[in-house]
Order: sequence, then structure tokens, then C-alpha cells
Amino acid sequence: MSRLLRAAVLLTFLASCGGGAGNFSAPRNLDDACALAQERPEYFSAMQATERKWGVPVHVLMATIYQESKFVGNARTPHRFALGIIPLGRQSSAYGYSQALDGTWEEYQREEGGRGARRDRIADATDFMGWYMHESEVRLGISKFDANAQYLAYHEGRTGYANQSYLDKQWLVEVAAAVQARSDEYRDELLVCGL
Repeated sequence: MSRLLRAAVLLTFLASCGGGAGNFSAPRNLDDACALAQERPEYFSAMQATERKWGVPVHVLMATIYQESKFVGNARTPHRFALGIIPLGRQSSAYGYSQALDGTWEEYQREEGGRGARRDRIADATDFMGWYMHESEVRLGISKFDANAQYLAYHEGRTGYANQSYLDKQWLVEVAAAVQARSDEYRDELLVCGL
């Protein structure tokens, strides 16, 4: 076998082995819902399936995922450090597209998702978000179209939302308003491109 052919085979093999990490990369254009849907049709399909199952609009899901993980499948919270150098672990157990915490994800797996559900799989992450937002509507009366209030309940937990813990966090109130604005933009863009 020639050296050139061996090099080509080796490169092909290495490329097929190293492709896993790329699956978690963010789409190129996060500011355009239509471009995002075209670049990652599997994301859009997962969100449509969640909308059919749970009634949570695609644009609300998109805006929440944008805020939580910027569509990075293996996103994690940053590490904490004591004295700036001693590692103390991560800020929380949040992981994946939805940034679901361990305990909430386990509750979802027991009630809805099954044992095989994974936070770094877009279909499972969007189904989790649909389940969570549906339960927030049932328990707290929050409309599934209200990205602002849904985000506050998602971030603070339903008990925190009911206790209005977000009122002591002006930064969070501003983030929730930004989620609502992005949701509205995504909705308008999806209408224009017919999705």
C-alpha cells in the first residue's frame, strides 16, 4: 500500500474517531431561529415533538435553551475555587442543553423520561423542558407561552417561584426579560420563514 493511501486511510479513521466532541458544539447563528433550524434540523424536530407532546411553543424552548446552554450539548457550570486556586467542584450539577440539575433530571426520569434519557441528547433535553414547563403550568398557573415567568420558575424551581425568590435577584429578573424578548424574536422569525 502506498504511503499516500495509508495516510488517507489513517486520516479517515482518526476523523471518524474524533467526531464525538463536535456533536456538542453550538450552531453557528444563534440569533436567527430559521438559520438555527436549517443548520440543525434535528434540534428543530425535537422541539416540534416537544411542542406536540407538551404544548410548549418551539420559540419558548429555543429561547430557554439559548439562555441555559447556548445549544452546547455538554455544557456545565464553571468550577468554583477557594483562594482563587483550590478547586471546590462545579457551581451546581446542571448539565446539558437544558442545564437540568441532577435531582430534577432524576425526577423526570422516574416520572416521564425513563432510565435511558440523557441531558446531552437534544430530544431528551427538550422533552424534559416540556415536562417541566407543563408541570409549572399545572401547579403554578404559568402559561406555556409566557417565557419570562416560565424561565423564572425553571431557574428558581417551582417552590422558589411560588415564594417569589426571584424578587431579590434583579439580575435574574433582567435575564428572564431577555429570555422573553428572545422568545418573541424567535417566534417572529419562525413565522417569516414558515416554520
